Amino acid sequence: MIFNKNDALQSTLAVNGQTFHYYSLSKAAEQFGNIDKLPNTLKILLENQLRFQDGETTTDADIQALVDWQQDARSDREIGYRPARVLMQDFTGVPGAVDLASMRDAIAKLGGDPNKINPLSPVDLVIDHSVMVDHFGDDSAFKDNVAIEMERNQERYEFLRWTQKAFNNFRVVPPGTGICHQVNLEYLGKTVFTQVSDGQTYAFPDTLVGTDSHTTMINGLGVLG
Repeated sequence: MIFNKNDALQSTLAVNGQTFHYYSLSKAAEQFGNIDKLPNTLKILLENQLRFQDGETTTDADIQALVDWQQDARSDREIGYRPARVLMQDFTGVPGAVDLASMRDAIAKLGGDPNKINPLSPVDLVIDHSVMVDHFGDDSAFKDNVAIEMERNQERYEFLRWTQKAFNNFRVVPPGTGICHQVNLEYLGKTVFTQVSDGQTYAFPDTLVGTDSHTTMINGLGVLG
């Protein structure tokens, strides 16, 4: 993923001998106007727009609309927000994985390269909703229920094992690990992401879009979800 190379909007931070590039809100304020009254959530979206500004999918007008939100605390303009990652649970995530596989099949039939079909943002698919309680009240109940789930939905897990190997930016968290929101809070949330673009390491806020009602629990870590 290539980030905007406008040096006028970037600053650097040295940590343990490594240099990180980041998009400076203070420098953005010099160009687009004061942002002191902009809520923190919109400041995170503003950084996102600075990072992906390319004149087409994200423009100066998109950035200015975020800054101008302070005037009336509202805006009618849509922006091209791109999350750092996507969180899915099995009921919504498996159909998404099937769509990706179908797209690869269609590309192959048209003579194209199916390996070009990948999620643009990192995706974590947590298996939790389909696990049922068939055994309870004894020490082996957890182990037994996970074993039954794997047997009951064997075809699904064979498919998901393939997707994890076939696609870039796609990880599967197996059943029995925990509820997706808890896994998101305790293991997946990074607060600050880093990524190499054109030989430079960029640091930027962890943000996500999730497909479940409690995705916003991640806000407890200061991560916009």
